[in-house]
Amino acid sequence: MEDRTHEEQASPETQARIQGSFDRQGLMSHLGARITRIAPGRVHIVLPSRPEVTQQHGYFHAGATSAIADSAGGYAAFTLFPEDTSVLTVEYKINLLAPAVGEHLEAVGTVLKSGRTLTVCQLEVFGVQDGKQTLVANGQQTLICINRPDH
Repeated sequence: MEDRTHEEQASPETQARIQGSFDRQGLMSHLGARITRIAPGRVHIVLPSRPEVTQQHGYFHAGATSAIADSAGGYAAFTLFPEDTSVLTVEYKINLLAPAVGEHLEAVGTVLKSGRTLTVCQLEVFGVQDGKQTLVANGQQTLICINRPDH
């Protein structure tokens, strides 16, 4: 994968739109997840380790791992959508590659192809311990651009 350590930040307007939408997600708040990076076509979400997001062996639960991957990809796509639209996941596939352990998980959603209606994203989730990242999940996602629903 190409080096994106010097990638640009999204515009302040886009960052505010993404953060505002994220802040309205009850599940992300319930899990304790937070967005740590918003760039054009790329979003990072961190989930700290705590007992409420683990399964019976003490690993992060696959549901929590998948949820942050889904949101990271969705918001990565949303960074490229027009201002008056919204985003919904059409489908995603995730492979759990290793037990998800660490101080926190970091999900990275990256747009592979942005279309007028459908967008495809790569999903990666890393377990992070003492600054060392281990890939624990990888997937692909399709999202749809919709007209913003009225609240």
